[in-house]
Amino acid sequence: MDLPLLPPVKPMLAKPIGEIPAGQLYEPKWDGFRSIIFRDGAEVEIGSRNEKPMTRYFPEVVEAVLANFPERAVIDGEIIVADTERNTLDFEALQQRIHPAASRVTLLSTGTPASFVAFDLLALGDEDLTEVPFAERRRRLEEALAHAGAPVHVTPITDDLETARRWFAEFEGAGLDGLIAKGPELTYQPDKRVMTKIKHKRTADCVVAGYRVHKSGPDRIGSLLLGLHDERGTLVSVGVIGSFPMARRQELFHELQPLVTTFEDHPWNWAAHEQGERTPRRNEQSRWNAGKDLSFTPLRPERVVEVRYDYMEGVRFRHTAQFERWRPDRDPSTCTYEQLERPVRFHLADVLGTHPR
Repeated sequence: MDLPLLPPVKPMLAKPIGEIPAGQLYEPKWDGFRSIIFRDGAEVEIGSRNEKPMTRYFPEVVEAVLANFPERAVIDGEIIVADTERNTLDFEALQQRIHPAASRVTLLSTGTPASFVAFDLLALGDEDLTEVPFAERRRRLEEALAHAGAPVHVTPITDDLETARRWFAEFEGAGLDGLIAKGPELTYQPDKRVMTKIKHKRTADCVVAGYRVHKSGPDRIGSLLLGLHDERGTLVSVGVIGSFPMARRQELFHELQPLVTTFEDHPWNWAAHEQGERTPRRNEQSRWNAGKDLSFTPLRPERVVEVRYDYMEGVRFRHTAQFERWRPDRDPSTCTYEQLERPVRFHLADVLGTHPR
């Protein structure tokens, strides 16, 4: 490649804040794989946040780049997968796209095709635009992709605070993750947290139904597995919490030993799993770290914990939840989905402006 910027380039990052700030440019916060895409003629490379190329996993995105990008450009954005039935983002399907087998990659590229949402222009032709103010980079991005078609999109943007507040409330219903706010004069600063992000924060009371041990030793808790009861009374796996001080990890391990039980006496038993219930697998490995053991120790579902979460993806927390406090006053049977705030239903196509005219 012969570009003003060559891979790998670390993306510019955002720091969280509690309120939407005034006087900024606002974009939806997409929930996908952050990707800086480099195109030089027939050559395309898809970079990732950890600087490892993702080009081989998304052949349909490579084709879309060749069809829609300028001849020579570097563009920052997000790779997403849509659930076409629900018309929302589907991060779980996106995760499945990272697969070692070439035949599987090819199959998934047609079965769950990805799109690219562009939100910053880093280079065009021989120009390095990283020192250009963001408002000008945005104008140039719109020009560069003025004739682009799906699956390449330019993210919506507004400078109106009330519109941003409406997006924050509505777009969650399409699976988006909040808002990004950028100053109009902001230069592109790789690996620096100079943007701001505003995300939904909520709490829920969950049943603790198991644990995984920490990598530092078999007598320390790595994460606690959380459950909520659905309308049938079935305890459904909804996510984990895992951020504890090291000393607390060991204390928790000893505290929880009296609750250790067998799988036969546990709601997440393997007969139920075979029948399609949403339960963690007994022996499972991480898709992102082949050496990471995800098997767990079952606990009698008697303890309740209050956790912070941002939003749900289907029946699960999209991100790792955060410990808030123990709830000894709560009966585990009362920990149901009914307590959760439901986002307003909203179509992903309305966010992207891709409804057919």
